[in-house]
Amino acid sequence: MEVFLVKNQKGLRCGYTTGSCAAAAAGAAAQLLLSGAAPQTVHLLTPKGIVADIEVVHAQLQDGAAVCTVRKDSGDDPDVTDGIEIWASVTCIQKGFLITGGAGVGHVTRPGLACKVGEAAINPVPREQILRLLRETAEKHGYAGGLHAVIGAKNGEEVAKATFNGRLGIVGGISILGTSGIVEPMSEQALTDTIHVELDSRWAAGERDLLACPGNYGRDFARLRLGVNLDAAVTTSNYIGETLDYAIYKGFHSLLFIGHAGKLVKLAAGVMQTHSSMADGRQEIFAAHAALHGASRDTVRRLMGSITVDECIGILRDAAMLQPVLESITHKIEEHLGKRTRGALRTEFIIFTNASGELLRSEGAADLLERFQEKDI
Repeated sequence: MEVFLVKNQKGLRCGYTTGSCAAAAAGAAAQLLLSGAAPQTVHLLTPKGIVADIEVVHAQLQDGAAVCTVRKDSGDDPDVTDGIEIWASVTCIQKGFLITGGAGVGHVTRPGLACKVGEAAINPVPREQILRLLRETAEKHGYAGGLHAVIGAKNGEEVAKATFNGRLGIVGGISILGTSGIVEPMSEQALTDTIHVELDSRWAAGERDLLACPGNYGRDFARLRLGVNLDAAVTTSNYIGETLDYAIYKGFHSLLFIGHAGKLVKLAAGVMQTHSSMADGRQEIFAAHAALHGASRDTVRRLMGSITVDECIGILRDAAMLQPVLESITHKIEEHLGKRTRGALRTEFIIFTNASGELLRSEGAADLLERFQEKDI
């Protein structure tokens, strides 16, 4: 796909979603079924208004069904579904247009997702894409009956193990997704959409208190050092502010962050998107709070020249200033979280490093932590 976005001073090629792939495969299969010939390429108008030319890599008629396969192209986005083969098997039915899931496409087992419990994980926009192509193909060939499209994914169950599907209650394969039909490289929207979906699912399950870990370090620390049941943990990546905002929108009561200081200490500067390409300031945070507590010029200079949080910790420990600086940073994080949530969501945190262990803990964190710990701990 020759559509590019400029990110980080580079031109990155866009791709197309599993939803667009499913629609293209279904449209090609419907044409094969009704005309006896499959197109080599499907020209698909995506919901974003961009035309995607999607190649049909396999087509055959078998036992009254037409089966066509396309290969997903994620462009320059590091998507685990890149290269996966999405197929559609289309048959004639008496009337109407029906879409079901086949092998490699997951089905929903928990409420709160875009699809109902028991349905295939084919989201609403991809369903509309598929239905539109089925209708258009039927009309083009003067066919007045109905069509049934089964959507599947080769090796979908294995690929799904590298996604969030299992935690969301989607079992047996990948999801057919996409609201725009286009994959934008390194898309923040895709990541925040995943957070929204997980919070929607937890809300529908009756949960009102959230545990959030920015990444695997936080999850490992929570499990191994704090005895937390990781089934309760939401992964937020760098999107702390977005997680807070959506939790408030849904009406959750509280949220406990457990994460590495390399990310979460940035909250003391009001940084709510913690990726290093967006903002850093870790050294500045430690240096500023050390200066507030009377650190020498040499100590401040060493802090500003440090590389890691653990190096800052060592410098402060040598200067006998560690505890007051950590307490000062803790209060500042509480202040910034309070500003973001405006009292609409109780927020607590536990912050650590692998070398130093737990560093910072908000005043009410222990109470929330108990709610997520394994019962036999």
